[in-house]
Order: sequence, then structure tokens, then C-alpha cells
Amino acid sequence: MQRPAPQVILKDVHLTLSSAAGAVKILSGVSLEITAGETVALLGPSGSGKSSLLMVAAGLEQVSSGEVIVAGTDITRLGEDALARFRRGRIGIVFQSFHLIPTMTALENVAVPLELAGETSAFDRARDELGAVGLSHRLDHYPSQLSGGEQQRVALARATAPRPSVLFADEPTGNLDTATGEEVANLIFALHARSRTTLFLVTHEETLARRCARIIRLKDGRIVADAPAAHAARTG
Repeated sequence: MQRPAPQVILKDVHLTLSSAAGAVKILSGVSLEITAGETVALLGPSGSGKSSLLMVAAGLEQVSSGEVIVAGTDITRLGEDALARFRRGRIGIVFQSFHLIPTMTALENVAVPLELAGETSAFDRARDELGAVGLSHRLDHYPSQLSGGEQQRVALARATAPRPSVLFADEPTGNLDTATGEEVANLIFALHARSRTTLFLVTHEETLARRCARIIRLKDGRIVADAPAAHAARTG
């Protein structure tokens, strides 16, 4: 049986950022491949570079050196405008802090990326996506009128509505209580099962990570373990 094609490839990626104290090395020679439809969790202690690795893979942070290839395109060679066009419809991102547009309703927040992608029935699709995350009764509510869990559901609907090839989730349950976080996690995996989108999940929660098929562990900007979740050893 032929192995699915890689959807995300990082080759010897380095990331160094400037700070008041001087240059800070965030990632040091990271290489990995994620195949289409795979569910991968990235685990590591605070400051290990998890979110930075996600930002690099999603094209939101420029690498210092190395290559990042997503859906067959070397995104390290793209300028900002080209990157924005590339991400549209191909990459979905869910952040810990939701990042909803406060002056737009839930329906409008979800419809925006669909409109940008040229979807003619953007609002109908947005209604369907909000229904899929249990928010049909909250279409006309603004983010300030929604609970944290509801805001994350809107963010998830917005990220998955364009049917992206890859869904990046950066600590999607980090700002939620345990019960609400579990509900959001269930939705993420249900949406993955429906669409077979590649899922790259950054988390500090071992239990959530083990719902993925594979766990990558990061420490001090380097991969220290990469194994199927059923066999992934704890590496501190």
C-alpha cells in the first residue's frame, strides 16, 4: 500500500529572534514530515519552541534557515502577499486566545475566510459550519456575548469552513476549563474524522496529545522524540 504524500515537511529549520538581550535561538535544526490526513501532537515544556514551530509550519513566522514545504509548495520562498494567498483555503489555524473579530457576529467571523476564498454562498456555509459545532442559536452574537468555549467553537468553525488541507491548533483548550476543553477537543477530532484534514496540534496536555496518532516531543528547540502515540515515551 502506497504511503500518503507528505503534507508538511520541515528540513533543517532554524529560527533565531532578536531580543533586548541579543539573539535568541528558538529552533535548532528541526526536520519532520507529516503525511496527509495524519494527526500529530507537538508536546514540550514551556519555552521549548512549540508555538514557534507551529507558526513556522503555518507560514506565520519566517525561518532563519531551512525549508518549509506545505502541500507541495516551498513557503520559505514566498513573500508576505503570496503567503497570505497560499494560506487562504489551504491552512486553517486555531489559537489559544481565539482571535475573533470583536465587531463581527459569529456568523460574520466564519463567513469572512469563505468570502475571501471566493465562496459565493459564504453565509450559508458559515451557518452550516456553526451548526456543526453546536452554535446554530448563536449566529448573531458578538464574541463579547459568548463564553470562552463558544468563542473557541466559532474559531474552530472559521478555521475548518474553507476545508483546509492542514489544520494547525495552538493550545486550543489552554484557555478553557476541563469540561469545556474536552468538548472542544471532541469537536476537533470529530471535524478531522469528517474531513480527513491533516491535524497538527500543539498542547501541553499529555491526555489530549495521546488522542493523536503520533506525538512529537520538543525540548530546547530540538525534536527529542517522535513516535506513534501508543508507544511514545515520556521525554522531559
